[in-house]
Amino acid sequence: MTVALMWEARAVEGRGDELLVWARAQVLAVAPVRREVLRAPQDRVLVITWWDAEFDAELPELPEPGAELVTRAVHRWRFEVVGE
Repeated sequence: MTVALMWEARAVEGRGDELLVWARAQVLAVAPVRREVLRAPQDRVLVITWWDAEFDAELPELPEPGAELVTRAVHRWRFEVVGE
């Protein structure tokens, strides 16, 4: 089974590039099968990691950035990849 973990944060206005650099610099204890970092308007950063694991497996996740960098707590979701 493949599980995708999504991590999304919104930076303090004008600090989106800083949040993007921070997210890219985070090293997980175990490397995922795949990792993508995306950005969106309103200084949002999204990181998606894919894992060969069961849906409820304990997996490493990106931490919360410093409170001075984000406008709210990080949003996290877990999805199961389904075939086409």
